[in-house]
Amino acid sequence: MLTHDNLASNALTMVDYWRFTADDVLLHALPVYHTHGLFVAVNTIVLAGGSMLFLARFDVDQVFRLLPRATTMMGVPTFYVRMVEDPRLTAAACAHMRLFISGSAPLLEETHRAWRAKTGMAILERYGMTETNMSTSNPYDGDRIAGTVGLALPGVSLRITDPETGAVLGTDEIGMIEVKGPNVFKGYWRMPEKTAAEFRADGFFITGDLATLDARGYVRIVGRGKDLVITGGLNVYPKEVEAEIDAIPGVLESAVFGVAHKDLGEGVTAAVVLRPGAEVDEAAIIAALDGRLARFKQPRRVVILPELPRNAMSKVQKNLLRDRFRDLYLTP
Repeated sequence: MLTHDNLASNALTMVDYWRFTADDVLLHALPVYHTHGLFVAVNTIVLAGGSMLFLARFDVDQVFRLLPRATTMMGVPTFYVRMVEDPRLTAAACAHMRLFISGSAPLLEETHRAWRAKTGMAILERYGMTETNMSTSNPYDGDRIAGTVGLALPGVSLRITDPETGAVLGTDEIGMIEVKGPNVFKGYWRMPEKTAAEFRADGFFITGDLATLDARGYVRIVGRGKDLVITGGLNVYPKEVEAEIDAIPGVLESAVFGVAHKDLGEGVTAAVVLRPGAEVDEAAIIAALDGRLARFKQPRRVVILPELPRNAMSKVQKNLLRDRFRDLYLTP
């Protein structure tokens, strides 16, 4: 249940934090059935008094055609991956743009670096969810750090807690993100039990996302709590393993998930998409990880796929991967 105040307060914060004015023209190619396209993009530009170039869907040719008329753009990582691979993306093509924002799914550090190299601009990554609107953002002025979703927004309180005990954790410790502020929803419609279970007594909402908080206040997402892999009684955070796999030459991207294992409870498993023309197989990937990760964190199996299953907002659907490969360790 999102109130008018939840939506308005968050959009007004975005107007100020991202420096939107009536002179801005937003290039909008996001679906409006999702909080990103509707509550973040539309509400922010409306409250700034700016204007919008509205596309029915993302089409890279249309985006490049309209780019000269825009000043800002919000997108999901898939948008920026496709654009950075296009020779039309240059510093000159983006000379009139003041801001590119990414959200809804993690932006690969490689994409962040490649974009800066080609345009001279740093994509601004932020973090939010339907229940909380926007909670963090890399700064407009200051360091936009690849691999992080920035700092808690003005008016938002954020902490990292132990998922089991709720105790507040220290710097760089992996735990659950909890947030509190005018951006946070009032509860789930006609679901008082679920609402009570996901709010702390002091009003903090338990997001279900795992992250670390560094000494400067930057949040680095590790993954969803439900994606945590427990193998042989030990916790494996998929993001850490994915970062090492993605660094292997020939690998485009990866998704790490747990699959039922008769001895370990769950076996660490990786789905990998290769770069065009790359000749890397399962054995080579497993060998490349030797010594780079603790033994229990290393994937027991690697499956090569043409692409990872994603939803409309570019999020990898690990539930589909878990279902597809559920018998991987249970059959000979």
